[in-house]
Amino acid sequence: MRTAVVTDSTAYIPKDIRNKWNIHMIPLQVIFGNEVYYEEIDITWSQFYEEVKTKDLPTTSQPPIGQFVELFEKLSKDYDAVICVHLSSGISGTFQGANTASTMVEGIAVYPFDSEISCMVQGFYAIEAAKLASQGVDANTIMARLDELKQTTRAYFMVDDLMHLQRGGRLSSAQAFIGSLLKVKPLLHFENKVIVPFEKIRTRKKAMNRIADLLGEDVSSGGEYQAVVIHANREEEAKEWRNELAARYPNVEFTIGYFGAVIGTHLGEGSMGMGWMKRLDR
Repeated sequence: MRTAVVTDSTAYIPKDIRNKWNIHMIPLQVIFGNEVYYEEIDITWSQFYEEVKTKDLPTTSQPPIGQFVELFEKLSKDYDAVICVHLSSGISGTFQGANTASTMVEGIAVYPFDSEISCMVQGFYAIEAAKLASQGVDANTIMARLDELKQTTRAYFMVDDLMHLQRGGRLSSAQAFIGSLLKVKPLLHFENKVIVPFEKIRTRKKAMNRIADLLGEDVSSGGEYQAVVIHANREEEAKEWRNELAARYPNVEFTIGYFGAVIGTHLGEGSMGMGWMKRLDR
């Protein structure tokens, strides 16, 4: 059985890595007025943060179902199955779109996977799936491996301005108002597929230290981990933090990712986070 791997643009997997592991990407859209940009194709993360400095905050849109159908039909010529790794169904209809499209194509078995998260942590799932697919592992076994990895996956992040999340409907207005009033840097995470507060912390540095401690709690149980430091137009700060973390946790492989245009629309510039998962023996 030949298995293809698809993910959406919010995984923010660098193009060279997508090419290396033959990962197909379907883009979400960022809309500035009448201008529509396909994320990771028409607009990079750095271009996006420049655009929002001079324009009103954009809206975002999931891929049309027809785009999924077209891709699945194309893949059916060379593959028997396709695994689709998507951002959390609690914040986007992208996963459901893949599900719906899967009922509209013939000749290929479609396996949508709800990562229940986003950004490069979502990307970790897609890369793992692609590595296994390249070894000829069947789709059901790959899906079981992704479910196993989900049990070891964590991600925490903070935002500079809670109003972005509130305006986009990703956080309640009451939570946003209270957070802004108290000038806190709340730690946020995904719980039951949606973004919820984890802890309220007063300063950015303390919030980052708390995230590092949470990583430490997991890695103390042993084993090797992969982690990603994720930033919203704070690349130098992310590099410095990555270096500090690498010295503190030598059994963790750290990379740097970013909150791209779609996720950045809802979190805002200056956001910072980290996600990780355990490396499982194959």
